[in-house]
Amino acid sequence: MHYFNKHYFRSMVIGTLIAATAGCAFNPATNRPDLVLMSEEKEIEIGREMHQKLVDSTPVYEDPVLTAYVDHVGQKIANASDRPELKYHFTIIDSQDINAFALPGGYIYINRGLLTYLHSEAEMAAVLAHEIGHVTARHAVRQKTAATGAGVASVLSVLVTGSGVVGDVANLWSTAAVKGYGRDMELEADRFGAQYMYNAGYDPQAMINVIALLKDQETFSRRRARIEGKKQQTYHGVFSSHPRNDIRLQEVVQAAGELSEGDKSTKVEYYREKTDGLVYGQNAQQSDKNRYNHKRLGFSLLFPDGWEVSNERSAIVGTAPDGSASITLKVEQRENNQPADMTLREVYDVRELEQDEALNQYRLTGHTGKLPAAGEADPDRVAVIYYGSRLYILEGKVRQPGGGAEKLNEYDNLFLTSIRSFRPLRRSDIIQPDIKRVRYVRANNKTTFAALARHMEIGEYAEEQLRLLNGYYPRGEPKDGEWIKIVQ
Repeated sequence: MHYFNKHYFRSMVIGTLIAATAGCAFNPATNRPDLVLMSEEKEIEIGREMHQKLVDSTPVYEDPVLTAYVDHVGQKIANASDRPELKYHFTIIDSQDINAFALPGGYIYINRGLLTYLHSEAEMAAVLAHEIGHVTARHAVRQKTAATGAGVASVLSVLVTGSGVVGDVANLWSTAAVKGYGRDMELEADRFGAQYMYNAGYDPQAMINVIALLKDQETFSRRRARIEGKKQQTYHGVFSSHPRNDIRLQEVVQAAGELSEGDKSTKVEYYREKTDGLVYGQNAQQSDKNRYNHKRLGFSLLFPDGWEVSNERSAIVGTAPDGSASITLKVEQRENNQPADMTLREVYDVRELEQDEALNQYRLTGHTGKLPAAGEADPDRVAVIYYGSRLYILEGKVRQPGGGAEKLNEYDNLFLTSIRSFRPLRRSDIIQPDIKRVRYVRANNKTTFAALARHMEIGEYAEEQLRLLNGYYPRGEPKDGEWIKIVQ
């Protein structure tokens, strides 16, 4: 029989109230208490840890001049924010995806792909100010999502690439960093961001301009997906929750204040100077650093950066520098047309797989999953991919377990990234393509985007891409003497 101890109960309640009061810090941005049990020091610590994981696994754009420029603009806005004492860090991610995001504690990221489509320093300031708004309002903390856990590496991958979820993100950042913070918090970040822009001397109207160019991207993406019969790509995306003609956004921008023409800063020319030569599309120097190309069998597979790859008699094996993990690829003749999941279960003689999912990549089909209760000699992550008359078997194995669930999940994320990179060999894999860069030229009275597109090797939708780069999608032509972006 258990007896109710009123003294113990009272002590427990008092302790809970004290803890709650300690975590109820006043937020200068929202002008109200933060009802969270997390100190600013802990917030910064978590951001620092996640930042380190991100830069360890994600290419950072190596351009010291542009990096310094982004940092200068970001620090200018941060100093005009409600948390100017916080140390802010600004990083350019070397990805062609159009995105920007923030981690707790003042870590702000903008993708190279987004920078190519902006037209002024004020528009870049709008993107950075929105993300700073998330930090000053402590949205990640208020969503109770800024905690270390098994899904850190996976979620960072989603944030950076904007692609489908890789690995298990249910435990971390699943509602905020990946899907956005919800309409109210996104609008709150807009409100703070617009005010910070005004405080720093930037025209808050640039936020509306950024919305317009992002909505043009969405329209084109939707049209392209329909033509190609594919699912439209979605991403976290700065300002992703806004419709094109967003009345609420217009209201918060107007509420920030209107600068006089003499004080209003957009800096179109300065932005043009700093972004001339920016890499466009895939960066051949950074992307595929450790891609293995098999000319005879006609396939290509990306191994984790820094891993040693060897072509052994019966398999191709990639091994981590410290020997802690490996990825093995084997090839067999395909004997039937049964579903890939059945084949995978037959290969490993199991009835069920954990975290299994179908693979549909580069017009190839397959299946992947984790072996339940894998033995010491068994692989952890397995996959089969059908390619022509052959069956490709991929195995990820952690050879030196340690670091707990989070470390194992990081390895699994690496395994999945390699598995998803398997594709038919391309001509460009053998002949390294030149890096494409954004250049600025002046249009004349005969310049048309269709004519320019015929001279640029930027894919099937060259004219549409040039229009998007220059803010002329879906129609219109540049004016005589206007500076426009081309790709060379």
